[in-house]
Amino acid sequence: MAIPHAFLPLLFLLHLSAATELRLFHSADRHSRSPLESALALAGAADASRLTFLSSKPTSVPLASGQQVLQSSSYVLRTKLGFPPQQILLALDTSADATWAPCSPCASCPAAASQFLPANSSTYASLPCSSSWCPQFKGQACAAVAGPAGPCAFTQTYGGDASFSAVVVQDSLYLASDVLPSYVFGCVNAIDGNAANLPKQGLLGLGRGPTSLLSQSGDLYQGVFSYCLPSFKSYYFSGSLRLGPLGQPKKARFTPLLKNPHRPSLYYVNLVGVTVGRVQVAVPPDSFAFDPATGSGTVVDTGTVISRFVAPAYAAIRDEFRRQANASSGYTSLGAFDTCFSTNEVATPPSVTLRLEGLDLALPVENTLVHSSATPLACLAMAAAPANVNAVVNVIASLQQQNLRVVVDAANNRVGFARELCN
Repeated sequence: MAIPHAFLPLLFLLHLSAATELRLFHSADRHSRSPLESALALAGAADASRLTFLSSKPTSVPLASGQQVLQSSSYVLRTKLGFPPQQILLALDTSADATWAPCSPCASCPAAASQFLPANSSTYASLPCSSSWCPQFKGQACAAVAGPAGPCAFTQTYGGDASFSAVVVQDSLYLASDVLPSYVFGCVNAIDGNAANLPKQGLLGLGRGPTSLLSQSGDLYQGVFSYCLPSFKSYYFSGSLRLGPLGQPKKARFTPLLKNPHRPSLYYVNLVGVTVGRVQVAVPPDSFAFDPATGSGTVVDTGTVISRFVAPAYAAIRDEFRRQANASSGYTSLGAFDTCFSTNEVATPPSVTLRLEGLDLALPVENTLVHSSATPLACLAMAAAPANVNAVVNVIASLQQQNLRVVVDAANNRVGFARELCN
């Protein structure tokens, strides 16, 4: 996700397919960190700065936890760029539009990044500043780059304290067996600031704007995609990004998508309440209200690690959870988590249910708590929204979406959820 920094935070298709599925997986140190330590590192490093059909065979792109592969908080997709195709991992980001990748040469790009080599691709082309695509990427005016034949150069912030410089280019993008020729993306040639908050390998933008995958793929995927995020502890590409209407779960339950003209990329939903155990938590009026003028409301996002609620609502949710858990030794804080307790004292922690318009999303315990593998300790994997411009935004984050098939049907303005184990 990248919610834009202001909020802290066309082509001819060679292979026509109604549904495309990519395997998905999550990127940190696969050898030493416990699940609790890993979640703390991810939430602390990423969340604080962040709040970016014509065949019968579904298209499925492999997806995995970037924590285990790249020491990254993002979930990453196995894709290819150029011709001959070069394999590259791209972060799955439902709150960003533009796709971008580190391109050689890029001396300031992370050492772990696998850079795309434009010189090795026969289908690569750099777009000039006079291209109609340049304004979509907020590229520099031609007067700043030596006339209309100059490159379309742009700078973008990500995560609040990092930015990158890139040029707008086009090349073939491979998603499983589908090929999208002349796909337009940013070729990153320099990074400034805290590079740790940038996806190391680049990013695939799945937002709702004109530079996103849904827009550039035209009618190929009919405005529909879904994803299943495996556990952030998983080492495998066992998740997937499924593109197009085919192969989507028939029993998914849907809630309407809301449109915010000031934040058009984001997938807003109507959160109407939160239940802890059997108790409907009393929150201040308008805690979850959608207001395009202020940006308030609730966003479904893959780039934030743990769910965030506006501060008064989170305090009420946390206090009710503590009351029902009734840990005799009380609660401690650890990093982003302020409700950690001994599992020896709480045999059955209370459940948490997110009440969305038209459906109740009951979270499994693994989507509610993060456990330490070294000690009998667990923490409520939620937090208050940061005290900045994102203070009015609630976020349903990736940890709460683990092992769910989340279906985004942008064409019909709805998002659905179905239980699916993809570890």
